[in-house]
Amino acid sequence: MKSFCDLTEREILAVAIASEEEDGRIYQSFAEDLSERYPSSASVFEEMAEQEAAHRHALLNLYQKRFGPNLPPIRREDVKGFLRRRPIWLTRNLSLETIRKEAEVMEYESALFYQRAAERATDVGVRKLLGDLAAAEQGHETLAMRLGSQILTPGAKKEEDLAYRRFFILQYVQPGLAGLMDGSVSTLAPLFAAAFATHNNWETFLVGLAASIGAGISMGFAEALSDDGSLTGRGSPILRGSVCGLMTTLGGLGHTLPYLVPDAIPDSFAIATTIAGAVVFFELWAIAFIRARYMDTPFLQAVFQIVLGGAIVLAAGILIGGA
Repeated sequence: MKSFCDLTEREILAVAIASEEEDGRIYQSFAEDLSERYPSSASVFEEMAEQEAAHRHALLNLYQKRFGPNLPPIRREDVKGFLRRRPIWLTRNLSLETIRKEAEVMEYESALFYQRAAERATDVGVRKLLGDLAAAEQGHETLAMRLGSQILTPGAKKEEDLAYRRFFILQYVQPGLAGLMDGSVSTLAPLFAAAFATHNNWETFLVGLAASIGAGISMGFAEALSDDGSLTGRGSPILRGSVCGLMTTLGGLGHTLPYLVPDAIPDSFAIATTIAGAVVFFELWAIAFIRARYMDTPFLQAVFQIVLGGAIVLAAGILIGGA
């Protein structure tokens, strides 16, 4: 993947053209999904799709004047720092709140991109067009916010509350949840394999501690290096990496700490393993609840993905350790 700072002016315009085309299709899909339930909202998204098409046309005309008819095969997925659009538009009958939040995030990211791109542009015409598009995308973001206050809820929600929730999810919930999921699930197999292979609490604790800390360091670096936050507004990579790494470590330590029960205590292994199993149960259900609460995942789907997956990993560890 290329860093944004390494993009040429030609590549910046090519990414912008591809992005406008994809976003226009997404808004059109939203409009089709809402047409029967919320026709007034559907018309808003149709208008937004038309404006995205106009933006693409303006960008394409400018590109052809400066660089000719051939576009380089680069997309926003090829640029470090861009978030991939979640394919929620493939699901029918989405709630208006879910669609509104997705549109808000999309326009916020697009506005940031055009602002950064305008700062890097050397051509006066390119810089002016990118600046105008940044302002237009900010207007779309405000429009997406109004959908929630005027149609979805009886009273007007403050823009500050919406912005705070968006930033909180992007900067804390997403990296924290990713870390908690990885730490809680990925450490199950080595921990319980060691437990049933040794039947020794202290040795099991050391394996769990090493797995938890190692996973935390790995996930922390992966999150911090995946996105510098300059285009997506996800905040400091150090902060997100720290949150992700810390939650990964805590996720593994939750079911590791019970093995601090001294081996000298009668039935210490059975006691520690029972407590660890109970901790795992509550960890997996807590993760499923967080996914349903903040990530718009249906609760039963979240339970199926997390609890069932965790149970399979746990069983694999027990089988391997007992072999």
